[in-house]
Amino acid sequence: MEPVLTRLDLNRATLHRQHLLSRSGLSTAEMVDHLAGLQAQTPHTWYTGLWNRIENFRAEDASDLLAGRELVRVALMRSTIHLVGARDCLAMRPLLEPVTGRMTRSTFGKQLDGVDLDELAALGRSLVEERPMTFAELGKALNGRWPDHDPHALGQGLRWRVPLVQVPPRGLWGRSGPVAHTSAEHWLGAQEPPMPPAEMVLRYLAAFGPASVKDVQTWSGLTRLAEVVESLELARFRADDGTALYDLPDAPQPPADTPAPARLMYDYDNLFLSHADRSRVITERARAVFPAFVKANVQPRMILLDGFTAGDWTTSRAKGTTTLSIHQWDPFSAADLAAVTEEAARLLEFLAPGDRHEVSVLHGASKT
Repeated sequence: MEPVLTRLDLNRATLHRQHLLSRSGLSTAEMVDHLAGLQAQTPHTWYTGLWNRIENFRAEDASDLLAGRELVRVALMRSTIHLVGARDCLAMRPLLEPVTGRMTRSTFGKQLDGVDLDELAALGRSLVEERPMTFAELGKALNGRWPDHDPHALGQGLRWRVPLVQVPPRGLWGRSGPVAHTSAEHWLGAQEPPMPPAEMVLRYLAAFGPASVKDVQTWSGLTRLAEVVESLELARFRADDGTALYDLPDAPQPPADTPAPARLMYDYDNLFLSHADRSRVITERARAVFPAFVKANVQPRMILLDGFTAGDWTTSRAKGTTTLSIHQWDPFSAADLAAVTEEAARLLEFLAPGDRHEVSVLHGASKT
């Protein structure tokens, strides 16, 4: 009979793998690789995700790696933009192309009827490798070849068939720029063999385990992974509800009573989006406060207390002062409020080092 892991057991194990029980001495590149990427469809909020996980993290370190092409932002898991290392970009993308293809066909399939996708890929690749292009520019250029088709659909068709990275200055710390794309192979000047599904499963478990087959599939967007998981030599457990869970044989599982410090998480943090059963970190209170969160349409910036969602936070800036507002869904204890306030003050030093800082405490959720 497999050992049973409670919700608290899963919470502490996952927080440990995510380096959220204590900050790590890993480098920025090492952390990104360990996490198998950070969800990064916003240009900058993911920097807070690294700040939460790395001791003495400097935003410039990640920004320099992005500018130096050692990190890239590219559509991977669930066809969403992730920050990954160069090797992972090149190796993961072929494995995950069916995910992007399934989502593209679902949304744009009819609008791509009659388009030779191989020709689209060849022409589009030549365009973006000549110079990085936004989807508006790319769609207009492709529309010259297929004038009867929607330009946006043509651009999305290319995104399916060719791995497109968002090039800097988009995503650089303290800067921004147009959402311009080129091919991953052109930007990185290299190729990698596709990552085997088994390697992706092991990478996932190292960062998010223990987990079910459905959890791995939710994170990646891939399907039919049960045979892959069953083929691996993994530790086996059961959740409270009987769900089969798998983990790396020697993976750490800290005691359920391990202290979990207050954390102010960024909006699209992997912690919240990488399991089918999100109850290991997301409470029923969170679902009641943000019903749209269940559908992943609205992503508040959550506050963790004792490892679970208990509030959210927002920032505003006026006349040289950046204010971080703590939104308590239910009143925090005095000790918890002090811990969150202290963490908020530290986060302000990171987010707005040249400003004056204020921390405000509010009751009720933010209006997202």
